Amino acid sequence: MRILFIVPYVPSLIRVRSYNLIRELAARGNQLTVVTLWTDEQERRDVNVLDQFPGVDVLAGRQPLWQSLWNCAWSLPTKMPLQAVFSWRRDLANGINDLLGSNERKPFDVVHVEHLRGSRYGLHVRSHQPRVPVIWDSVDCISYLFKQASEQSRSAFGKLVTRLDLGRTQRYEGWLAGQFTRAIITSEVDKQALLDLVPETVQAAPIDVIPNGVDWEYFGEGEELHRDPATIIFSGKMSYHANITMVSYLVNEIMPLVWSKQPEAKLMIVGKDPPKPICALAQNPAITVTGTVADIRPYLRKATLAVVPLVYGAGSQLKLLEAMACGTPVVASSRAIMALEAQPGKDLLVANSPAEFAARILELIEYPDRSWQMGLSGREYIKTRHRWAFIAERLEAIYRLVIEKPGV
Repeated sequence: MRILFIVPYVPSLIRVRSYNLIRELAARGNQLTVVTLWTDEQERRDVNVLDQFPGVDVLAGRQPLWQSLWNCAWSLPTKMPLQAVFSWRRDLANGINDLLGSNERKPFDVVHVEHLRGSRYGLHVRSHQPRVPVIWDSVDCISYLFKQASEQSRSAFGKLVTRLDLGRTQRYEGWLAGQFTRAIITSEVDKQALLDLVPETVQAAPIDVIPNGVDWEYFGEGEELHRDPATIIFSGKMSYHANITMVSYLVNEIMPLVWSKQPEAKLMIVGKDPPKPICALAQNPAITVTGTVADIRPYLRKATLAVVPLVYGAGSQLKLLEAMACGTPVVASSRAIMALEAQPGKDLLVANSPAEFAARILELIEYPDRSWQMGLSGREYIKTRHRWAFIAERLEAIYRLVIEKPGV
């Protein structure tokens, strides 16, 4: 198949969903043209990496931060949500027109557009080439995420922005669900949240659940390391408001209960762009804040356990999947595992209060054999359910369906 894959940020080892879907689809013999935007030199280097994949061509434009902020300022008096305009560039849309109308290449069989931020490009394709099937990968229901954040975020900025944009995002996502040939999303919970937004005047497109995955060869097949005793890891992009809220909950409400029983326990906070309040936590000698690391796998493989105390969020938690692939036992909230079919008590442990989290953490610290067995079970679950190769195969089947039976 010839696939036009539009993603409003550069796919990379940090933005793993689009990165791995592109890589696996190309490995299956498809020809992909990726349209994306870069903001800094690191992302420009990531574009070059993507362009080296066999079967992949890249059209990339620069999107400086001022341009995104200008787009947002322009949209404030309108009904358009900030997320829908954040990554818009007219010249990139014109470049998509050139790709669609070129006589020098075969026509595209299907167009894949990712995220609410990319949806406007998908609408642009629909208006210019209505006969080409367009798949919208919503990833998460952003309105569902924003509603939770507006009520529970411990980031003042995150709470302000989500409250500002919530109503417009709800209306827009509900309308958007009916504008494409088909939609995909990462969890059943997000699917239902999106369907709940659809007004009676809109006929929603069919929505398929395509979960997040793990690069098994990268995370699952590495060397097993000796695990440090009583070491807890939390990982993720630390500038993200949901992660800031999780860290605050972990440090202020869960870890004091752990330290009261295990004073030697250590907490590692691993991930890029930690804001000053997160960096300041390292003043506690029991807490390490790493910032950006070149390779997260050694941190996951040396930790006793990983925690995902999700207060609010949407979709599949990649941090959870990556830890399990590394054989690291996980303690997570019920909300964090809603997109998974993992068995609590076998593949991972579940907790929903500070006292429960502390008890489960202490259980894995104090019973190494139990911890080791759970790590093995979780790793096997990822191997059989969440490898990107399997997920790309499911996505490819949806592409074939809309190409052969566009009305189904």
